[in-house]
Amino acid sequence: MILIVDSGSTKCDWIAVDEKGNQLLEKIRTKGLNPEILTEKKLKKTIKKNSDLKNNRLDVTHVFFYGAGCGTDRGKEIVSTALKDIFINAFIKVEEDTMAAVYATINHDNEAAVVCILGTGSNCSYYDGEILHQRVQSLGYILMDDAAGNYFGKHLIRDYYFNSMPTDIKVAFSTKYNLDADYIKYNVYKQPNPNAYLANFAEFMFLNKESEYIRKLIKEGIVLFVKNYIMQYKEELKTVPVHFAGSIAYFSQEEIKQVAQEMGFNVGNFERRPIEGLVSFHTKSLK
Repeated sequence: MILIVDSGSTKCDWIAVDEKGNQLLEKIRTKGLNPEILTEKKLKKTIKKNSDLKNNRLDVTHVFFYGAGCGTDRGKEIVSTALKDIFINAFIKVEEDTMAAVYATINHDNEAAVVCILGTGSNCSYYDGEILHQRVQSLGYILMDDAAGNYFGKHLIRDYYFNSMPTDIKVAFSTKYNLDADYIKYNVYKQPNPNAYLANFAEFMFLNKESEYIRKLIKEGIVLFVKNYIMQYKEELKTVPVHFAGSIAYFSQEEIKQVAQEMGFNVGNFERRPIEGLVSFHTKSLK
């Protein structure tokens, strides 16, 4: 049994397949397994909480894990150790989530492209067809993550409290969410995964895109992401497309294409959930 895993900070998707790519179990979803946020102990606890993973752990021969927070040796080591402790008979490989986005969006194995992730968090790298090049090291959701779900969630909450929202949007926002100040502070400062908590508010934007305020908020976030991340690869952008993965990117395609036209780069593919593309990539490599 081969486990292919795509983990963000909010959620983690697992697909179990055989060597031919046939799915063996229903798709499994656990909470996100970001080593920058969770300890090794909590990572293992989250995995073992799922009965399918726990009951089949001895049958697993390979685990290919792609995750947020795994762009450093430290992050990879924490996740690898947790996985090895559970799937004791398996070959374990851990890579950063950007590589999942690369394999899921490129049109062929050796295609060069700039690949972006816009989900709970955000990231951008250049893949030259063989090697991933990263020019900005992520400092996490507090300092970075432009145009990510947690970025937009934070801005929505701030605009609500600073009375910067139009009245109708403010009423709709307060109706959908618990915006009590103590409740928000408890989730942001006392609970695990505050970035995922903030990202949950981003759904509101896509349910209210008819609002000029919302459209402006989305576009401003995308422009900031392009300036700070994508434009790190000005030379590469002359010859390669920019692919996008993640829910925020998927639901912001219109705004991304508009900004791309204004700022002079070519948009490639959009993939909401990279894990499907990973299945064909890994089963092909095992043959």
